Amino acid sequence: MEKLEPVDTGAIDAAGDDAVLPFAVEGLDVRGRAIQMGPALSALLARHDYPLPVSKLLGEAVVLAVLLGSSLKFQGQFLLQTQTDGPVDMLVVDYRTPGNIRAYARFDKERVAAMEAEGTLKPELLLGNGILAMTIDQGEFTSRYQGIVKLDGASLEEVAHAYFAQSEQIPTIVRLAVAEMMTREDGGAAHSWRAGGMMVQFLPQSGAGHRDLPGGDVPDGHEVEGEESDAWAEATSLVSTVEDHELIDPEVPVERLLYRLFHERGVRVFEASAVRDQCSCSRDRIEGVLRGFSAEEITDSIENDEIAVTCEFCGAKYSFEPQEFLG
Repeated sequence: MEKLEPVDTGAIDAAGDDAVLPFAVEGLDVRGRAIQMGPALSALLARHDYPLPVSKLLGEAVVLAVLLGSSLKFQGQFLLQTQTDGPVDMLVVDYRTPGNIRAYARFDKERVAAMEAEGTLKPELLLGNGILAMTIDQGEFTSRYQGIVKLDGASLEEVAHAYFAQSEQIPTIVRLAVAEMMTREDGGAAHSWRAGGMMVQFLPQSGAGHRDLPGGDVPDGHEVEGEESDAWAEATSLVSTVEDHELIDPEVPVERLLYRLFHERGVRVFEASAVRDQCSCSRDRIEGVLRGFSAEEITDSIENDEIAVTCEFCGAKYSFEPQEFLG
């Protein structure tokens, strides 16, 4: 554990891209995680022919899932999924410890193009109305936990705040930023993606000066009673000053950004954990799914004398002989 002081910032070993950095600001009773994503996000988005706004929206969902999923203290899966009536009717981000991430967006190409032509192409409007579900799965012999929050034209940042207020009962502020990058390379232009995110939560050790939230989900329209602590007000005020370009700037690693925000209070950083673009699909896994199909379902899946399966996440293609399942 390392406390960042003014004289030390020039010598900090930065976590770098695609690594989640946990931190604590003890003077404000807050804990959090921050990340900058580069190569892993670029690889994940590059294998799909998404329109730029869809890529940006999926990138935000990836960062949010990484910030949340990296808090798991056990081997398991964190799944973020939306189901809406918007042009992007489904986002799925699958985070598996210790840091494997895969993601997929389903969208209506014509509706997205129409919004683009009308000049109404905003991430929150792409989602439309529906739900966002966050599921934690610890394995075969444990119960799954799922939290659901409504999507009604809000941004993913706003949805995350609603989720924590309603389900987790922890005062939380989330910042997300995604940008397309164009750089010169070998006389041409190279395309990539960068993203950044920060999540800060109020977790007082003593219980003093805290803001009480009611147990269970907060009913719609319910106002939480109690005074907001000065410490949490200060923390949210500081985090709210962070601009998108600061979150993604490769010249401002997350350690330095945290120092800028919290140096007067003292910020501690902990060991970073890597995030990898890694799909969990495999031939054996897909074969297992197919063996659960009925004979009729197998027959309906045959095309050109084979059963062809393409992973929606990574694009990997698998081919099977129908007789393997019709014996």
